Order: sequence, then C-alpha cells, then structure tokens
Amino acid sequence: MTTPERHAGQSRVRAAAPRVRLVDVAREAGLSKTTVSAALNGTGRLSPAVRQKAVETARRMGYRPNATARQLRAGRARLIGYVVGEFAGEPWAYLDSPYFARLTGATSAAALRHGYALVMLPAGTLQREWADLPLEAVIVADPVQDDPLVEDLLAARIPVFSDASVAGRTGAHWVDIDTDAAVRESLDHLRAGGARRPALVLPDSTTRFHRETLAAYRAWCARHGTPERVTLVPTPGNGPVVRAVEQALTADPRPDGLFVVAEASPPLVMDAARRLGLAVPADVRVICVSEDESAAHADPPVSTLSLRPADVAEEGMSLLVSALEADGDTPQGVLLTARLRARKSSMHRN
Repeated sequence: MTTPERHAGQSRVRAAAPRVRLVDVAREAGLSKTTVSAALNGTGRLSPAVRQKAVETARRMGYRPNATARQLRAGRARLIGYVVGEFAGEPWAYLDSPYFARLTGATSAAALRHGYALVMLPAGTLQREWADLPLEAVIVADPVQDDPLVEDLLAARIPVFSDASVAGRTGAHWVDIDTDAAVRESLDHLRAGGARRPALVLPDSTTRFHRETLAAYRAWCARHGTPERVTLVPTPGNGPVVRAVEQALTADPRPDGLFVVAEASPPLVMDAARRLGLAVPADVRVICVSEDESAAHADPPVSTLSLRPADVAEEGMSLLVSALEADGDTPQGVLLTARLRARKSSMHRN
C-alpha cells in the first residue's frame, strides 16, 4: 500500500524544475530583456559593468539559452553525422579500436569547439537511420571501396567529409595520410635494422588506406628484389590478428621483419613471437600500426606507426566548418604525414 508521504515524495521527484527564461533573468537583474540578450550574446554597446551583471545573474539562476529556438532562427541545426565505413557486420565495434576511439573522441571535441554537435551513427548505417536527421554534413571515416553510404549522402546533397577516396567529388572534402610515404618509411626502417625479408599483416579490407598500403608494400618489394609475404586478416580483433601474425612468422623462409598494419595489442604481437621461440628484435624486427599506448610498455617496447587521429580530427573539422560556413576559398583536401615512433622492437641487434 502506498502511503500519502511516499506518494508525495514520488510526485516531487517527477516534477521538473521550471525552466529559467530570459525575462526571468532580466527581471532579477533589473535590466531589459534586450539588454540581457545582448550581454549573453556578446553584442550591443553595453558597459562592462552591465554586461557582467547580466552574465553573472544568468549563471546564478541557471539560465540556459533555448537551443531549438536559436536553431530555428538561424535555420541550422549545427549537427554533424559521424560513421565508420568499416565494421558493417558489427556496427559499434569500431569503438573498441584505439585508433577509432581516439579519432571519434577528438572529432567530437573539435566539433564542439566550433559550435557543432556530433551525431554518432552505426557502421554500415542505412539511409533510414539518417534521412530524417537535420544533419549539415556527415563524416565518413575510412569508407570501403565504392561505399554506398557516401553515394547516398552526396545524392541527397549532404556534404561529406572523408578520406582522399572522395577527392574531386562535388560536396566532398577530405583529410588523409600519405600512405605511400608512411609504408616506405616503415619498411626502410626495418631494412636499416637488418630486415631483408619483411612480411606484411594486413586486414582483408577495401578501404583506401589498406589498398594503398598493399600497393606500396608490393612496390617496395619489387624495388628491393624481395619476395612479397602478405598475410590477410579476415576479421578485426586481437584474436584474428594474432593468429595471422603466427601464420606469417611460421612461413618458409621465415621473415626477419614484420609490419603489422592490422590493429592489435602490441604486447600480444610480442607474445606471439615468443610462443614461436623467436626473439624480438634479434630474430624478427617488428613495427605495428597502432595508437595503443601499451606499445611503449611492452617487452621489448614496440615501434609504432601512428596515423595521427587527433590531428586528422582537428584538420578535418577546421576544413569542414570552413566549407560549411563559406569562410573564404576552402581547399578540398589536406594530406598529412604519418608518425613513426621507433623503439627497441625494430632496432638493429648490437
């Protein structure tokens, strides 16, 4: 049985506090509504004392501008969609990836600094999941080859921000990594450390980065007269990547260098080599494409190639906002350089 006291308590919990209106702030501050509005928007010719009084009163009362009303007046929702082209079979699995976790977080933070909010969509998203959202643009990170989502968005005249696979498309902008230079630098580093038979562990993926990585690896092998040693990883995740690493390291002849592009925990890659009786870097030199901070604390510390997700997010959001707000002559794309962090796993044995 419910007592009157309990019923009254439940009513109090359910009751929402009334929203503080602009007119309430004006009345409390003893100012006009127009003056308070100008003070909060940073406009108007107001004395510093009046502006400060209005701002402090609004803060004390918990006043919050009505975002919906502002959007209606401006005719803009200031919402940007965000989706990862890969992982369509596991729509939210990209959040488990250190690279995509950093890219997503940095993109969201950069959007907020520019006054936009990020709307996260599942990988492999369908048109019905975004068609009714008031999106000003959509970021498609790492789209697959001929990604239907990119085609649908551009057909709907929604601006797309992505990698260089959209270069030249009307309504599209991009930021990308110089993949060819990154692969050459990594393989040259392994060769300088003594590796003459480097193997590549690569996702079985059609994204631009992975296609260009394979092409750059093959060109490097041809240039140095080295047979190609490529192991494809069928699905993302530590387990499949570690199994692919073991497969690569048990090939005959055994590689003496390993370039692991498929994302996995670097310490687990070291463990795989040890289980096979191999010493790193004495028997095999290793570089992982990774943003995982555990690489620096592995035994031995693992050399990593960073694709600079935070910089991609910052450059990309600045470019996208500039395009949306027509701020001068906006370039369509920006190419960044990857960052190789050389550690003991790829160094020449003394």
